[in-house]
Parts: sequence; C-alpha cells; structure tokens
Amino acid sequence: MAPRRLTMMTMTIMMMMMMMMDNICIRAQDISRGSFPKGFVFGTASSAFQYEGAVKEGGRGPTIWDTFSHTFGKITDFSNADVAVDQYHRYEEDVQLMKNMGMDAYRFSISWARIFPNGVGQINEAGINHYNKLIDALLAKGIEPYVTLYHWDLPQALHDRYLGWLNPQIINDFAAYAEVCFQRFGDRVKHWITFNEPQTFSIHGYAIGLQAPGRCSILFKLTCRSGNSSTEPYIVGHNVILSHATVSDIYRKKYKAKQGGSLGLAFNVAWFEPESNKTEDIEAAQRAQDFQLGWFLDPLMFGDYPSSMRSRVGSRLPVFTGSQSVLVKGSLDFVGINHYTTYYARNNATNLMGTVLDGAFSDSGTVTQPFKGVTPIGDRANSLWLYIVPRGMRSVMNYVKHRYGNPQVFITENGMDDPNNILIPREEALKDGKRIRYHHDYLSNLQAAIKEDGCNVKGYFAWSLLDNWEWASGYSSRFGLYFVDYRDNLKRYPKDSVHWFTSFLNSTS
Repeated sequence: MAPRRLTMMTMTIMMMMMMMMDNICIRAQDISRGSFPKGFVFGTASSAFQYEGAVKEGGRGPTIWDTFSHTFGKITDFSNADVAVDQYHRYEEDVQLMKNMGMDAYRFSISWARIFPNGVGQINEAGINHYNKLIDALLAKGIEPYVTLYHWDLPQALHDRYLGWLNPQIINDFAAYAEVCFQRFGDRVKHWITFNEPQTFSIHGYAIGLQAPGRCSILFKLTCRSGNSSTEPYIVGHNVILSHATVSDIYRKKYKAKQGGSLGLAFNVAWFEPESNKTEDIEAAQRAQDFQLGWFLDPLMFGDYPSSMRSRVGSRLPVFTGSQSVLVKGSLDFVGINHYTTYYARNNATNLMGTVLDGAFSDSGTVTQPFKGVTPIGDRANSLWLYIVPRGMRSVMNYVKHRYGNPQVFITENGMDDPNNILIPREEALKDGKRIRYHHDYLSNLQAAIKEDGCNVKGYFAWSLLDNWEWASGYSSRFGLYFVDYRDNLKRYPKDSVHWFTSFLNSTS
C-alpha cells in the first residue's frame, strides 16, 4: 500500500478506531523470542554523550551539551557527563554484558566532536580509531551495530560560528561528517540513523530552553539569554530534515550499492488518546500527533509538512522548494520509533497554553496530559513525564501503518526509569519487577501489532543497557537493565530485568 495523505474525515474515523483499540487490554501472557518473526532483532540503545565520558580525551572537542551541563542550574542534580558511565574505556566489558544476555544488536551514537573536534576541518584519527574498535568488538561477539550519527551533541564550535542548526550551513557540514562515517565505518555498519528525536531537541533546545543550547523567548526566558520560541524550532527542524535528505541522497548515490546498508531516522512518538469522543478532542489528538511525528515524518514520506501545521503556523513555518521536496520525499529506508508513554489530548478551547507559552510549544492548539480529571492514565515511572500505558505501543504501530503505508519500523527506544535513591540498598535496587512488567507488557502489545495487525516491525531496542546520565535529570534517573554504582568505580550489576531478558531471548516457545 502506498503512503498517502488522509482526509480529516478519514483521520477522524481512524482516531475513533484507535480509541476502540485503546480499550482493548492485551492481557499478560507468556511471550518469548519465538513469539516474534524469524530474524526479528533485539538490542539495547545508548548515546555517546550519556555513556562515553572522556570528554577531553582522544582529541574530542567540546559540544553544546558540555557547555549546557556546566551551566549552573541547568541540571537537576548539578552533575555533568564528563565521566558519564565511562563506556569510552569500558566498551569491551559492556559488549560482553550484551553478549551474555543474548542481544542481537547495539544502537549507539557517534560523537561528531570526536570525528571533527571543531565540527569541520581535519579528521581526528583517534576518534575514528575508537569507533573502529567498538564496532569490531561488537561484531566479534556477533552483535550488529546500529549507528546514530547525531544524538544531540552538536560541536560547540559550530554553534559559536553560526548558531548551528539555525543556519543552513549546517546541512553541508553535517553531510561532510556523515560521509566520513560512511567511508570509515560503512564496510561494517549496515544500519544508519541520521538523527535521534529531532522534535525533542527542536522544542526543548529552541522553544523552551530546557535542553542544549538553551534558547527561548517564552515563559522560561529568564533562563534563556537569547532565542525566538515562535520561529527558531521550525528553522531548526527544517534544516534537520534537509540535512537528513542530503545525507540520504549521498549514501544512496555513493555507498549503498557497495555497502548494502539502510538509513533511517529515530522519532519520539508518544501516543495521544482523545480525552473524550467529542470531534474537537479527536481532532486535537490528531493535531498533537501532527506537531510531534508528522512535523518530521510527513515531509520524508509526502514531501511537505502536515496541513494542520501549515494552517496554524503560517509564515513562521519554512517552505520547501520544489527540488527540496523531491529530495526529502522518500529519503527513509526505515522508520525508528522511540516510544515510552501515552497521554490524553483535548482541544485547547481557552488558548491558555498559548497565552502562557506562546510559540512552537503551543501552536498545535491542544492540551496533552497524563490525567483525566484526577485519574492518571497509568502507573508512573520515576520521570514526571513517563506513565506506563502498554496499549499505546500497539496504537502507535497501527497509526504508522495506516498513515504512512506500513513502512519498515524499528522500535529504537523503549523503557522506564527508577529513581536514583541513595537510601535504597543496592540489593533492593536490583529488584526491578516494575521494569520487567513494563517490557513484558509493551512487548506483548508490539507482538500483537505484528502478528494480529500486520504491522511491519523488524526490531526492538530497550533503553537502556546501563543506568546513565539522563540529560537535564543528570544521574537522578535510572533507565538501565544494569545498575551502575556511581559510588563504587561505576561497577555494573545485573538487575532482575537482565535475568528476565536473558531468559526471554533464549526461549523459543
């Protein structure tokens, strides 16, 4: 089935069908590796800035997140990622942990500033050597590398020189960096992800200023030195889309035939359930999805932004030229989905959000929240934003299938966090039954989406292998299957979820 745009009537019907599906509870059932199609890939995921540490070793240059994390008041626990969980030095140990579990693949990111310390110019061979060693170590253990080219850590030099993603010059510089990665690693890397969650860093970095580089002009402007929340997120998003499409074109023309790889992008996708069966709330849920997933995936599938964005953002939304639209459309080989949670959505009838938080944060005209009245949509993890709603996984998969023509999908992130509570003994912290239930129930819904609904899903990556430095939350949040003891030389200890995954991955029926 070819991807197609859907009329509002069709979308309304689809949303109502999704509401019906959301009421279907996938009951706890025994699942195993054998429950999934042959060749289905299981792995864990990470990012360079959250894992590597060694920020001043091996010729690495500074990034916008180094600057942001060293700015007072930006990180909840006042920490930074100078050491993170030290995977730069401990990658062999961590690769063995994946092998012991029976994982098929590892999704990690390359730090642009390790390859080009200044973003451009002379290649840093020490950085090339590090990633060569990591890739070779993975392959030696039978673990397939899935490589993300950009996971938020822009070289600081490019932001200083021309404001990074706000300048179209970034398209050429990102393409040059990506091509070096194809040249040096593409003989062994067969799955490339250009960007991780562009909607997240466009909004949080340039609309509300809560992530690097910390630009905004709205309510939070007291914490932002500069920015324009109404225009900058859309400029950033536009340059990201054109960067992806340019890199995809280069890969297909120069490397794909010889290297045989594929190239996609990882999108953040919460599911939005209409708060009621009112048409206005059903339409609001669709707009919420347009301004989240559609913002980036619609151009890559259809050649332009969603009509709701065009009408609501107006002249603030950049325009693709005819040649750009041709370049962008169809530039994905697969769709990466980072899915964690589900919210209710309702029409913003009072425009309160627009009054308080003008700009891209409120342009969709929706209110999304995890409560209906005072009743939460599900049990909460540690993070304030993460509510556990397993049925959302099946709904997201069906939405992608119907709206975009059932493209090849990888779940590039899924997981939940516990608090980093120093008062809880390590032995107790290893007992993470809640995480086991989370993965079991989300995987059950994913399996149903594949087998019962025909969704074209090829793999699943748990976030994350290790507890790690969690952006603005610092070390206060533990997403790992392995416990990292931050008070004892970063030793790794298997949580109960490691034993669950090991049993799951070694079972066939």
